[in-house]
Amino acid sequence: MCCRLVDMKPLTVPDKEEMILALQDEIRRSELARYDHRLHGVLLVAEGLTCPAVAQLLGDAPRTVEYWVHRFDAHGFAGLLDGEKSGRPRRLTSPQLAIVQTALRQPPEAAGLSGGLWDGKTLSAFLHKRFGVKLKVRQCQRLFRQLGFRLRKPRPLIAHADAQAQAAYKKTPPMGQRPKR
Repeated sequence: MCCRLVDMKPLTVPDKEEMILALQDEIRRSELARYDHRLHGVLLVAEGLTCPAVAQLLGDAPRTVEYWVHRFDAHGFAGLLDGEKSGRPRRLTSPQLAIVQTALRQPPEAAGLSGGLWDGKTLSAFLHKRFGVKLKVRQCQRLFRQLGFRLRKPRPLIAHADAQAQAAYKKTPPMGQRPKR
């Protein structure tokens, strides 16, 4: 028994536009998913579709699909893998990051700095003092997260006030001293 395509009902996805964006974001998030996405694009071109048609199906630019095909022709499957991203080199080397990680496990006073807890300003001062590297506070806050640390804010200490002064200030008298009705 074979089913005919004419009898099949088309499936729909609720919130189509929103789901398309979410699926595209998910593909971009994972290196393996991006590789599979490119494989599908090249496969569709190999099956005879044009680059603009594949681009429209996959939600990419036609020129991007052309790049994939050319990279596949030149380098095979390895041409579809993500390459090294260019960008600014890190300001801190791996050994320096290890030193920072060790320092963050101790109070700032152990590193010769003032303050009870590490924060962006304290870390920035440490990096400048120890390595001569100037990072802004926001970059230091990101560095905390990258190294697996959380920024903690100290809890405010409530001042120990004079109990008699507080009692005199209160509008309602204590329980035992209230007038009876």
